[in-house]
Amino acid sequence: MTVKGELIQALEQISETELGKVLEFVRSLKSSSTESDPVWQAYLESKREREEVYRRLANS
Repeated sequence: MTVKGELIQALEQISETELGKVLEFVRSLKSSSTESDPVWQAYLESKREREEVYRRLANS
């Protein structure tokens, strides 16, 4: 069984109250991941700028 499958199976066995806590935890993991990392943000901005330059070059 995959980790996702095991997680779903475990989630089916806990109360709604506990599910709320799990959801909060998962959201905190997501928000503390690469999305809020300044290095990752700088990379994404650089990527957007390169795409814009390439688009302009292709249209000229």
